[in-house]
Amino acid sequence: MFKAVIIDLDGTLLDLPIDYPAMYKKISEITGITEIKPLLKTVTQIKNPQILKQVLDTWTKFETAIIDKITIHEEGMQLYRQHIKQPKALVTMQSKETIHKICQKFNLQFDTVFTRDDSFNRAEQLKLSILKLGFTPPDTLFIGNIDNDETAAQQVGCKFIKVK
Repeated sequence: MFKAVIIDLDGTLLDLPIDYPAMYKKISEITGITEIKPLLKTVTQIKNPQILKQVLDTWTKFETAIIDKITIHEEGMQLYRQHIKQPKALVTMQSKETIHKICQKFNLQFDTVFTRDDSFNRAEQLKLSILKLGFTPPDTLFIGNIDNDETAAQQVGCKFIKVK
């Protein structure tokens, strides 16, 4: 049995239908960068603080625009409910502003939350979560949905369940 659980948001607990093509187009206009994907890599390379703020604000605007269109990812929610009484953290590449609204709407509760505002690196988010929860990686289960989540769990040394 695990002592703590860390859960990813998009694609794991919920499905966020963000209009990525439109968002990439807007970010391209702001930055002058034609090839935006992968977005996290692009964002970490922006050195101008004003441009970075514009990009992050744009990203948040696209996220918050779809709050009413978010759907529940049933497998992830079953795992959330299964571990409801354990110390829990949420890790996500969404913004704190977006997460606050989503958690209110879906009545999700976590002991700690780490977003892209804290780190653009999933392994770093996991380390921060584990430290904040007060456990060790082997005592922690991470629930995610993509290969990058699994790789991060391996790097940190916690167990991993992949939601389909």
